[in-house]
Amino acid sequence: MSSLRFRVVEKAFQTKAREFSIPEERPSEYFGKYVFNREKMFKYLPGDVFAKLVDVIDNGAALDSGIADEVASGMKRWAMELGATHYTHWFQPLTEGTAEKHDAFVEHNGKGGMMEEFSGKLLVQQEPDASSFPNGGIRNTFEARGYSAWDPSSPVFVVDDTLCIPTIFISYTGESLDYKTPLLKALRAMNKAAVDVCHYFDPSVKKVFSYLGWEQEYFLVDEGLYAARPDLLLTGRTLMGHEASKNQQLEDHYFGAIPIRVAAFMKDLEIQALELGIPVKTRHNEVAPNQFELAPIYEECNLAVDHNMLIMSLMRKVARAHGFRVLLHEKPFKGINGSGKHNNWSLGTDNGIALMAPGKTAEENLRFITFIVNTLMAVYRHNGLLKASIMSATNAHRLGANEAPPAIISSFLGTQLSQVLDHLEVSTDEDMGVLVGKHGMKLDIPQIPELLIDNTDRNRTSPFAFTGNRFEFRAVGSEANCASAMIALNTAMAEQLTDFKRDVDEAMSDDVSKETAILQVLRRYIKTCKPIRFDGNGYSEEWKAEAARRGLDCETSCPVIFDNYLSESSVRMFTSTGVMTKVELEARNEVKWETYTKKIQIEARVLGDLAMNHIVPVATHYQSMLINNVYRLKELFDASEAEGMSAENISLIREIAERTAYIKKHVDDMVEARKVANRIDNVREKAIAYHDTIAPMLEQIRYHIDKLELIVDDQMWTLPKYRELLFIR
Repeated sequence: MSSLRFRVVEKAFQTKAREFSIPEERPSEYFGKYVFNREKMFKYLPGDVFAKLVDVIDNGAALDSGIADEVASGMKRWAMELGATHYTHWFQPLTEGTAEKHDAFVEHNGKGGMMEEFSGKLLVQQEPDASSFPNGGIRNTFEARGYSAWDPSSPVFVVDDTLCIPTIFISYTGESLDYKTPLLKALRAMNKAAVDVCHYFDPSVKKVFSYLGWEQEYFLVDEGLYAARPDLLLTGRTLMGHEASKNQQLEDHYFGAIPIRVAAFMKDLEIQALELGIPVKTRHNEVAPNQFELAPIYEECNLAVDHNMLIMSLMRKVARAHGFRVLLHEKPFKGINGSGKHNNWSLGTDNGIALMAPGKTAEENLRFITFIVNTLMAVYRHNGLLKASIMSATNAHRLGANEAPPAIISSFLGTQLSQVLDHLEVSTDEDMGVLVGKHGMKLDIPQIPELLIDNTDRNRTSPFAFTGNRFEFRAVGSEANCASAMIALNTAMAEQLTDFKRDVDEAMSDDVSKETAILQVLRRYIKTCKPIRFDGNGYSEEWKAEAARRGLDCETSCPVIFDNYLSESSVRMFTSTGVMTKVELEARNEVKWETYTKKIQIEARVLGDLAMNHIVPVATHYQSMLINNVYRLKELFDASEAEGMSAENISLIREIAERTAYIKKHVDDMVEARKVANRIDNVREKAIAYHDTIAPMLEQIRYHIDKLELIVDDQMWTLPKYRELLFIR
């Protein structure tokens, strides 16, 4: 083993679980300790100010600028009691991460000293530089002004010594430069459309919430091993590495006993997450070695997105304290499971009705079918857009491999719900079935059993599966911002529910009842959206052909998939709902194309450097040793004996020569291909060039590097191998 690799592996084996103090209180007692929640608001704000702020949060009332100073004063007092000295507007630019600029609670006191100060103006709005964040050409470098504005619906929190204020981020000219702004607009549009439809069944409904429960998958790697892999350090994934003799074949890691050192990390992470009001609930080993998962209790969508962005940041910090690095890349290791972020999405009303769950009466079950069918219609109409919302250079490696869903959006419903929809499709107004059942939905058809809330199977190859009382959008990548998928899905739902209400209202007349009109429209929708329903194997070649025949989006090129954002139907949907303008969509697509190009460009540079600075020198050095051995054999033995003894070495020498020659040539070709692509001015065409010409070269070069890893003396190989990266914990 090389000296560097030996040292880092030895140190990794010697690393013990870090000790940390566990709070003596129960989790319920320290939950939200660092969050300015309603309990803190009530304590630190005057009664009338508290009432007005709650009205803003619950009912979307306009924020009264007159109360901003008193809210800021109460927040500052609470935060300073926790040791905070700074504040920041915490927002989500188009980088897939978060951004923050810290300012101290200090101002001149006019007497030569300083005083702690935090005004309502500073709480409500700030002016960060907008030119250096991705903006898709909306802002030039010399037009740097942008605004961050407080989102009262997401509570402020304290991290270390800083009061963090969740905000939106927009340009000087008003376009959104973040994920939160269009998400809030999408949720508002969905709420309005869903409330209108709910009034067919319950006029008392005032608000419909979108709920999100994300499941965060991730890998942990020892920090020393991580540092010894420049590809992991710079790209988040291994650009080379032959799979270990044992990886996940035995499935013995899945739900197995959590390793001691990992458990210590998880406990520490959970405590800090709970203190920040993130309701983490589940933790377990995932399928791949060194892969794990955590999941919270479901929350309102906007808050859930904020909490997921916060937990990813927290995971990175806590992991380092335990001698780990957390890998959130969707496919950090080839040949084993990648990491997703399953988005469990549902709708619910202000009076406690779960719209995606069967009810107790015929009317409740008709409402259930109404929202299920409209969801299928929304997904069918915008299946290409939903695919674009989860697509990235990193997630493209995961989709369609090792239990991840394919890059074709379809929906799995399970046998019973599919039978219900099939029956409704062919039924008549006089033969609609009786929708009853205490815990589910039972039709008056003997061959269709009672539909229970959780009485559905699981299909791991389905990107958008119904799982009892919610849909699970499984195609979302582990390092993505959930908001991207939630913006597309909730906006599509808003458009679809609006169209549904129009269609039902048109179908109603003096001789057509509301229920009959609803069922007539639903029957038509069931027939229309039937192509999106698929309960089979999403990995099969037959499904790919069938999906194409059904008219579903089967494109595999990541840059081309992004075109769905600018399709006529997408632009009409986003603009008609008021979520995004065409200018904003064009800008976001430019950011997506640029990001794709830069990520492939970085990977190509890193692979080229590693190939020429690590792999080829080590391989040729070993080759020289073999050559020297052949000559020594000829000196010691007669020609016939030496030839037999050295035959294997000569074969290895030849193979090393061929593979290193291939690597050298293709690294040079890759450099030239980048030069050609970089001369393309159009950002879309440049991204396509990187996808079509450069990305395939990465795999071609990797293949020969991985073969050399099996040949070269293990003691000489400088980079930690999969058997070390995946099994040392």
